[in-house]
Amino acid sequence: MSTDTAVPNPPPTHPSPTLDVTALRAATPGMRHAHHMNAAGAALPSAATLAAVTDHLHLESLLGGYEAAEALADRTERVYQSAARLIGAEPQDIALVDSASTAWQRALGALRLKAGDRVLASPSTYVSSALHLLEMRDSHGIVLEVLPADASGQIDLGALETALREPAALVTIAHVPTSSGLVEPVAAVGALAARAGVPLLLDATQSLGQLPVDVREMRCGIVVATGRKFLRGPRGTGLLYVDPELRAITRPAAPDVRGAQWSSAYQYEVVPGARRYETWESSHALRLGLGTALDEALDLGVPLIRDHVTELAERLRAGLSGVPGIRRTDPTAAASGIVTFLREDEDPRQTVRDLRATGFRLTTVPASHGQWDLGRRGLERVARASLHVYNSADDVDALVAALTARERRRRGAREATSETVSRTASGLPSGATPGSPTPTFAVPGSATPTSADPGSGSATPTSAGPEPGSATPTSTGSEPGSATGTATVPEPASPGPRTASSSRPTGSAGDRADVIVVGAGIHGSSAAWQLAARGASVIHLDRFPMGHTEGSSHGRTRMIRRAYPAEIWDGLVDTAYNAWQELELASGQRLVTTTGGLYARAAGAPGTLRGPGCENVDHARAAELFPGLRLCEGFSAVHDPAAGVIDAQASLTALAALGSAHGVDRRDGCAVLRRRRDGDGVRVDTDQGALRADRLVVCAGPWTGELLPAFAQPLSVVRIVNLHLGSSRRHLLEPPLLGAFSVDVPDVGLLYGIPAFGGAGVKIGLDHGPPEDPSVPAGPVTEAERDRLLGLASRFLPAADGPVEETITCRYTMAPKNRFAVGRLPGEDRVLMAAACSGHGFKFGPALGAALADLAEGKERPDLDFLSPAAMGITDRPGPGAGA
Repeated sequence: MSTDTAVPNPPPTHPSPTLDVTALRAATPGMRHAHHMNAAGAALPSAATLAAVTDHLHLESLLGGYEAAEALADRTERVYQSAARLIGAEPQDIALVDSASTAWQRALGALRLKAGDRVLASPSTYVSSALHLLEMRDSHGIVLEVLPADASGQIDLGALETALREPAALVTIAHVPTSSGLVEPVAAVGALAARAGVPLLLDATQSLGQLPVDVREMRCGIVVATGRKFLRGPRGTGLLYVDPELRAITRPAAPDVRGAQWSSAYQYEVVPGARRYETWESSHALRLGLGTALDEALDLGVPLIRDHVTELAERLRAGLSGVPGIRRTDPTAAASGIVTFLREDEDPRQTVRDLRATGFRLTTVPASHGQWDLGRRGLERVARASLHVYNSADDVDALVAALTARERRRRGAREATSETVSRTASGLPSGATPGSPTPTFAVPGSATPTSADPGSGSATPTSAGPEPGSATPTSTGSEPGSATGTATVPEPASPGPRTASSSRPTGSAGDRADVIVVGAGIHGSSAAWQLAARGASVIHLDRFPMGHTEGSSHGRTRMIRRAYPAEIWDGLVDTAYNAWQELELASGQRLVTTTGGLYARAAGAPGTLRGPGCENVDHARAAELFPGLRLCEGFSAVHDPAAGVIDAQASLTALAALGSAHGVDRRDGCAVLRRRRDGDGVRVDTDQGALRADRLVVCAGPWTGELLPAFAQPLSVVRIVNLHLGSSRRHLLEPPLLGAFSVDVPDVGLLYGIPAFGGAGVKIGLDHGPPEDPSVPAGPVTEAERDRLLGLASRFLPAADGPVEETITCRYTMAPKNRFAVGRLPGEDRVLMAAACSGHGFKFGPALGAALADLAEGKERPDLDFLSPAAMGITDRPGPGAGA
C-alpha cells in the first residue's frame, strides 16, 4: 500500500484589481506637459470630458442654445442618474449647480435659520462655508459653535455628543478639508446627529470622486460637492443632495423659474424634487462634461480610486519624511489623496514656484482658507500636493527627488556662504582652513606654482603644490583619456560682487596673474570662476562695460536641449546639463527651467535632429504637445522632453558674483590691443597698460579673429535680431503649452523661439543674418527685420498677437560646419580659447569654462578633440598676433 498522501492544491488567488494608470494618463491631455498634483484644486479632465463640453458648444453654435439643450435632453437627465448612483441617492434628490458654494448657500437658505438656532461646525469647515456661518451669526443671530478636534485631528466625537444634548439646528462637517489629507469620521458623526434629530450637512467637495460617499450609510440630510476637483469634471459645475424628508419641511429662499411654477398672480408652487434649488440659466455643455466625468468615476469604481490615491499619498508622505528640511503638516488621521508640507525657512509659495518651474503642479493653502484648522495649529500657509488616477509612483518619486535636490542646493549654498563669511572674517582666502597651505594653482611647465592670492604683493613662487590632506580646491574633471569631466563645485559666492577698486591689487603685482581671461561673456565668466576656485589668480578683461549688448551673451534667455544633429555631441551635452546643475548648486539659484522642446522641419528635409530621449512626431502630435505652436501638415518635428530655458541674465550675474568671491580681478572697459609671448608666459597689452600671466584664455566672441589672427579667415560674424512679443492669450505661449522650439522654414531659414518666461513675452529670431563688423556698434532693429519676424510669428505662433515688447540685436561668430573652437592654440600651448560657438554655445558655457580650467592645469580633454582648433584647420604656425 502506498503511503503517499496527496497534497491538495491551494485555491487559486486572484490579484487585487488595479487601475490602468498608463491608459488613464494617455486619456488625460494635461499629463503630457507636467506632473499634475493639484486635483484638490482642479483635477485634469479626461479627453472624453473635454470633448463632451466642446461638442455641445459646437452643437449650440449650429442649432442654438435652447435647441441644442432639447436635442440632448436625455443625456442631461442621465447626469442626475449618474450623480445619484455615485452617492447612493435617487435622481430626484439631486440638484445640479455651478459650485459647491452655491449648493451650500441654497441649502442653508432653505433651512431658514433664525436667532438662537445652534449650528455645530467641525474645525475642517471650508472657508466659504465658515464665512457664510459667520455672516449669519452677525446678521441672523444664530449661535455658531466650532467643535474641537481630537489628538488625531478629527472632530472630537465626545464633544459632539455632549453638544447634541442641547437643541441644535444643524451639524456641518467637511469630509476632507482643503488644508490637509484628514478624513473625518462622517458615519459616526451622522449617527450621533440622527440620534439627536439634527440634520447633517456634509461638505464632500474634497472627497467625492476619491472616497466613497453613501448618503444613507452616513445619515446625511444635505451633501454639497463640486465637479472640478476629484470628480475631474469641468469648472463651473457642482451638485446638491437634499434628503426627501428634509425637503418636505424646507423651501428655497430664492425660488427660480427652474424650480417653481408661478400658478396665479400671487401664488407659486415649488417642484417636488431637489431641482427646486436650481436656476434656469446654466451651462448645458458643462453639465454634460460633468456627466462624462461621473460616468468615468463609476466605471473605474470609487473604492479602486481610493486605494490608488491613498497608496500614492502614503508613498509621498513616507518620501517627504526622508527629505531634510521638509516638515509634513498632515494630522495623523490623514488618509486621503491630499498631502501637505512645509520647507523650513521658506514661504510655501516660493517652494511651489520652484517646483512649478521644474514641471510640477502643486499649490498652497493659506490659513485664511482654514482658520479653524491651520490657524488653530499655528500654520500660516502650507504647500499642498493632491494625487489622482492619472498619477503614478514615478510622479511621486520625481517630486521627492526634486525636493531633495533643491534642499541640497539650499543647504550647500547656506553652508558655503557661512564658510566664506567665516574665512573672510578670519583673513583666510576661500578654500583654506586655519593651518592649511594657501590654495595654489599648478602651472604646467613652471618650476613652482604662484600664490593664488592676487593681493599678496608678491609673485614669488611658493610651495610646489598642495600637501596631501590640505583643503585646496582641486578638479574632479577627467583624467587623461577619460571621455568627460567637470570641475568640483566651487563654493558659492558671498552676496554682492566686489568693486574694481576693492578687488584689484595695487602696485606692480596687480599687473601679474596666473591666468588672464579675455571676454566676460558666458564662456569667459565660467572659465574665470572655475580657475579662481581652483586656486589661480585671475585677471578678467572685457573691452566693454558690464552689461553691454555688443556681443553674444546678453539678453534674458537662452535655450538648452539634448537634440543635436550627431552622436558626437551627446557626451558634451551631458556634461553641459551637469555643469548647469553645479552652477545652480554653487549660486543657490535656479537657472534652468525644463519646458520640453520641438524642432520642426518640412517632412523629408535633411538634417533632422536626434538625441537621447528624443522622439519624432508628426504635426498633429506636435500640436498636442505645444498647442501654442502651429505646424501645418507636411511638417514633422523632434520632441526633446529635456529641453528648456536658461535664465541668461541671472547666469552671468551669478558667475560674476562667484568669481568675485574667489578673488577674480574683473576689469571691465579694458580693451586688449595685442598679445605676445613673454618668456615662459604671455604678455597682454591693453589700453590701460601691460599685463603678464602664465596662461591666456581667449573667449572674445566676435573679436576672436582680431586677437587670434589665425581665426580671421575661417570665422565670420553675423547680425542676429530677436523680438519679444506680447499676447492676448499669453498662457498659450508659456510652458507647458509652449516650450523651446525651432522651425526650419523652406526658403526662409531656421526660426527659433523661447516661450514667454519670467515676465517677458515669447522670444523669436532667425538663426542667420548678414555679415556685421564687430568694431562698429550694432544698430537698432530695422522695420524690415521686425516685419519679417512678425510675419513668421503670425504664421507659426497665432497667439503672439500683442505688441513688440522688446527688440534685441546680437552677434553670432560662425565657424565652418557650425562647430566651436575649444582648446589650446596650435603652436602656443599657453594660449587657450573657446570661441566661434556658431549661435548654439551658451548652453555649454559652464561646461566649457570647466574644460578650459582643466586644460590650463595641464589635463587632457579628449572628449573635446572634435572641437579643437586643429580640427578647424588652424595650423601650429603662430599668427602675427603671437609676437616674438
